[in-house]
Amino acid sequence: MSGSGSAAPCRFAHYFVICGIDNETGLEPDALAALYQWLEADRQGRDPEAVAAGENFDQSPLKRTFKSKVLAHYPENIECNPFDQDAVNMLCMPKGLSFRTQRDSRTPQFHSFLITREDGSRTYGFVHTFYEEVTSPQICSAMQTLHQMHQAEHNASAHNCPSMDSLASSLDEVESPSSTSSLQGGRRSCGCSGEGYDSVRDTLYVSKAMCLITPMPFMHACKRFLSQVHRAVISHQPPPLPLESYIYNILYEVPLPPPGRSLKFHGVYEPILCQRPGVGELPLADFPLSEAFQLLGVENLVQIFTCVLLEMQILLYSQDYQRLMVVAEGITTLLFPFQWQHVYVPILPASLLHFLDAPVPYLMGLQSKEGTDRSKLELPQEANLCFVDIDSHCIELPEDFPQFPNKTEFIQELSEVLLSFGLSPEGGNASPEPAVSSQTSMLEKELKSTSLSELVDDRKNGNLGGEALDVLELLQGNPTLERLQALAKRTGVKVARLEALAVGQKAVGEEGVGGRSPAEEEELKNAKLNVQLREVFAARFATMFADYESFVIQNSPDLESWLTNREQMHNFDKASFLSDQPEPYLPFLSHFIETQMFATFIDNKIMSQWEEKELLLRVFDGRIEKARLYNVRAPSLRSSVYQKCTFLKESDSSLKLSQHEPLSLELCFSSPAQAIEQRLRKIDHTAIHPHLLDMKIGQGKYQHSFFPKLQADVLVEGCLLLQNSMAFWDWDKAPPPPIKPPKKSFSACCLKYMQEARNLGKNLRQPKLSDLSPAVIAQTNWKFVEGLLKECKMKTKRMLVEKMGREAVELGHGEVNITGLEENTLIASLCDLLERIWSHGLQVKQGKSALWSHLVHYQTREEKNEQLLESPVSNGQEKRKPESSVGLPALRVSVIQDMRHIQSMGEIKTDVGRARAWIRLSLEKKLLSQHLKQLLSNQALTKKLYKRYAFLRCEEEKEQFLFHLLSLNAVDYFCFTSVFTTIMIPYRAVIIPIKKLSNAMTTSNPWLCVSGELGDSGILQITKNVLEMTFDCQNLGKLTTVQLGHDNSGLLAKWLVDCVMVRNEITCHTYKFPCGRWLGKGVDDGSLERVLIGEFVVPCNDDDGGRGSKTPPLQRSPSQIRRISITSLTGRGNKPTTVQIQESIGEAVNSIIKHFHKPEKERGSLTVLLCGEGGLVWALEQFFHHGFRSARIFQKNVFVWDFYERTVEFMENADQIGDLQETPEPLGLNCESFCRYVNAINNMPRNIGKDGKFQLLVCLGARDRLLPQWLPLLAECPVITRMYEENALLRDKLTVSSLIAVLETLHDFPITLESSLTKSVEL
Repeated sequence: MSGSGSAAPCRFAHYFVICGIDNETGLEPDALAALYQWLEADRQGRDPEAVAAGENFDQSPLKRTFKSKVLAHYPENIECNPFDQDAVNMLCMPKGLSFRTQRDSRTPQFHSFLITREDGSRTYGFVHTFYEEVTSPQICSAMQTLHQMHQAEHNASAHNCPSMDSLASSLDEVESPSSTSSLQGGRRSCGCSGEGYDSVRDTLYVSKAMCLITPMPFMHACKRFLSQVHRAVISHQPPPLPLESYIYNILYEVPLPPPGRSLKFHGVYEPILCQRPGVGELPLADFPLSEAFQLLGVENLVQIFTCVLLEMQILLYSQDYQRLMVVAEGITTLLFPFQWQHVYVPILPASLLHFLDAPVPYLMGLQSKEGTDRSKLELPQEANLCFVDIDSHCIELPEDFPQFPNKTEFIQELSEVLLSFGLSPEGGNASPEPAVSSQTSMLEKELKSTSLSELVDDRKNGNLGGEALDVLELLQGNPTLERLQALAKRTGVKVARLEALAVGQKAVGEEGVGGRSPAEEEELKNAKLNVQLREVFAARFATMFADYESFVIQNSPDLESWLTNREQMHNFDKASFLSDQPEPYLPFLSHFIETQMFATFIDNKIMSQWEEKELLLRVFDGRIEKARLYNVRAPSLRSSVYQKCTFLKESDSSLKLSQHEPLSLELCFSSPAQAIEQRLRKIDHTAIHPHLLDMKIGQGKYQHSFFPKLQADVLVEGCLLLQNSMAFWDWDKAPPPPIKPPKKSFSACCLKYMQEARNLGKNLRQPKLSDLSPAVIAQTNWKFVEGLLKECKMKTKRMLVEKMGREAVELGHGEVNITGLEENTLIASLCDLLERIWSHGLQVKQGKSALWSHLVHYQTREEKNEQLLESPVSNGQEKRKPESSVGLPALRVSVIQDMRHIQSMGEIKTDVGRARAWIRLSLEKKLLSQHLKQLLSNQALTKKLYKRYAFLRCEEEKEQFLFHLLSLNAVDYFCFTSVFTTIMIPYRAVIIPIKKLSNAMTTSNPWLCVSGELGDSGILQITKNVLEMTFDCQNLGKLTTVQLGHDNSGLLAKWLVDCVMVRNEITCHTYKFPCGRWLGKGVDDGSLERVLIGEFVVPCNDDDGGRGSKTPPLQRSPSQIRRISITSLTGRGNKPTTVQIQESIGEAVNSIIKHFHKPEKERGSLTVLLCGEGGLVWALEQFFHHGFRSARIFQKNVFVWDFYERTVEFMENADQIGDLQETPEPLGLNCESFCRYVNAINNMPRNIGKDGKFQLLVCLGARDRLLPQWLPLLAECPVITRMYEENALLRDKLTVSSLIAVLETLHDFPITLESSLTKSVEL
């Protein structure tokens, strides 16, 4: 019969469970261990059925795993929390049954676990494991037989001890049962020491577990209760009441304390206290953070915490189950206000290791075997893994993950909190948790003390043993002891020390403060430390996300429409949020706001418009509101200066205050630590005492050191429960609250939508532990495959949409919504996804990166094939990449070629780094999908490396995955070039002359200098009459300019160049630098060198991807259509109008202003905006050419520079005559600066021609903020009348004034010029 479902949510404990050996079924091999052997055989390519059929006699039977069973659980079932027998059994005894003899250590152990249900809610289990003597002769006989078979097997193959270097072998055995005999005489490996099992000589013991299952993690209370029950079992004296009374009491009569209240209930020997945080406080967390910090140290814990926030894979590793649980729960507790959204299994039984194959973020704990070498622990995927070896106090972190903001100051603050509690911030190899005491002498004292005084107070229970009654009579009859007892009651000292007082020993020193025992003092200290550490973490998030609400996008009229369109909608303005953050925070925040836990947090915020706020969100929003009361939004909030936690300051002040104030001080004005202390000092409610139940005579019989068979009928019936149900609500004198029905406005469909929205992005919910047949495992892996495909689709779509958004802006549409930082985050996320896909179902791996391991296997095979064919190119595996441009030889496209480029990069030291570099290079070359398709085309290799259920062996999903990656070819990425900035790169340059109009060759000595965003190549001499050259130099980044020139020597010195092509030989990026001008004396403008502006050449791929869509080109050199001379310009009919000229100047200036408003790392090349097509120089040149007098009058080519030179000549002559002395001083200074700049340009040794000089003057004038000052001089100089028509824009005062105003807007920005432009100018 099940317990009352309606009252169950209000109960402290839901179930009491006993697990152990079933004497009726006897010794059964552990089914899960057998399943694991089946999976391992499958992984290694052996026949799984043959393995499953055979018995394993290699191991000593004392080391083997046997099946445990749930022997009893009470009540039978609860509606709100159905009993999952398989999961509870597995987590109570993760290693199965463990056998010992009288020689072995049999110290009881405590550990906890949790079960996460499909809806995300959690149930906690607390387990006390102890050893009980085996009384069944059948089991002793079976163990004897197994031992004899083992010895026979050992003698037959004495030297056949296979090396065990895999994860399986390090974990499929349980700990050695004998700590003393494990390393004797070199016999440990086979377990055949002379101290085996002999049924005549030895006493056999087997493990048994008691477990409490609770809805909330009251760890300390449960631990003390179970410990007292065990002490009652092994005590020589029977407990005051049958054990059923205590178990019934905790299951049905001890309520769950409401928020902000404390509770006292009674164990077997002493009372137990617990408290629950108030509504505005941080949620309950009873696992001691002090232990987690001491095990790992502050710095390590902060690093693990960062990995958890970024949703990496975290694997905890320890011999001790409780340590795994303490660290896992400690870290997830610190995430407030966020919650871990992925697979969470703090204790992973060894038989479930295939869960580590999950290609999703997880937080799991794995028990290590004593003496296991970490280097031999081969894990399925390590590229994105944070491995935490708790016992060794060390961690292995993923590569290249961003640091937590203000990490140093944050660690310092946490260290100060720990030091204030007397703990070392460095932590250390803390000794394992002391085992539960089993000393009976201590029990005798406890028995004669607290329990009796509590029972005297109770006046209900008369179920006392003979010796206990004698003690009670002594207490009641002795007047001195009675006075002492009364005094103890008034002062709060416990009766536990009365005997000590009677013999004159001082007990106060042994007692804790305020009548609390040392254990209670320790719990209080832990609770206060917990809350102070958590407040420091919470304060960091409150600072970082103080204004998060301003960026939440809420544009749905109702919940149903929001849920329907959830996947297509942007809920958070990420770009604006990041632009509002301090620069040092950006690397971390840009990754964090892409996580599922942040997305769920924002979803909860939006849904709070229509439903009750989620608890963590409500507390966090309250914190932010409180912070705003003290600190109004100000620019200082954007500062990266570290702000300490204010709650700790409040704690100090409230502590001082409380020393003078009475206990009635309102809790709302005290700090969280103070509130905890006050709740424990003033207990709100005491639960009903344990009492005699209506048991049948002769049942509940006490037998020393054996857990009794409990009387089931009194523990599962609900009649007494109803009678005592008001015990839950004594403190409020109010009826229990009804279970809230869903709001009426919500239809069932809407509730379903809400559940789906809450689980959005969770590709796999919590794995179910109860059913682990191969079929279920296959189905689980199928869910993984579907989840990976969906994630790939979402990631590629996001990358495309964000990148297209940027390109739309370049085309003049919309607003920019992606930064280089965000792009880098998205690409890093893609690298992580590919690693997880390549890790799924993996069975052969070298190194930490599954993808690189596959590539290396492929490379080895292909190179062998090449040697067999004696050909440098393998058949069909490589092909030439056609070039759209003339003059550059075709490049070979090859997976192997790109691998060799990466392998030659000395800067990359690890396999994970090489894999990421290869992905970035392939993405930049638009070959990622093609390369991976080529890699997977070798099906024999894929079958060798991967299990049948692996993602890469699911043909249809694999094809869809490659198709999604192919869509990324539609946009241009520079993710390799922009990240690996210090590597040496080979470049190839080709000069293409216009052969029809000039000589293809020249007798002069040409030279070249290539510049990019990261530097320049220096001057490179080109061999005479050779138009192509290759050179190596450090990564130049995106190429911006080429300086091309020659020395004008020989007879054929004049050279008409069409363009220069330059290609990066690693990334295949090709740049075209149009020229269309002469280089030579006496032709064109007489230039011997030109600065050419580059344009990115979009490659033409053979494959389908990218056809018909491309990134807009960068600005380039003004094309040859612009003009060769004024004659050709004035002879054409397509002159720009005055409006077009003015618009082009405005657009050029706007582009420069926008450039400076971008983050510094996003800006690109300013040279392009100044000198490229549509740039400032080009626009001003149109302005100065408007109305310029025709060349027919002068009978020769005339350039704007000629006008400048005549203006300077006029000014200098006027100055000599004295005309300029009468002009106002500023005008005179402007004349002086203009003449100085023009003369400096004319006098420099470079031959850049008249158009080149004009370009240089405009650039220098823009840099030094002189252009607006020079314009009036040129407009008012008398030379203008001879060289410009009446209608010229330069002679229109209004137009000149407006141009001056436009150019003055550039004065706010620091314009810097490339050295290729300003070289040799002496100002």
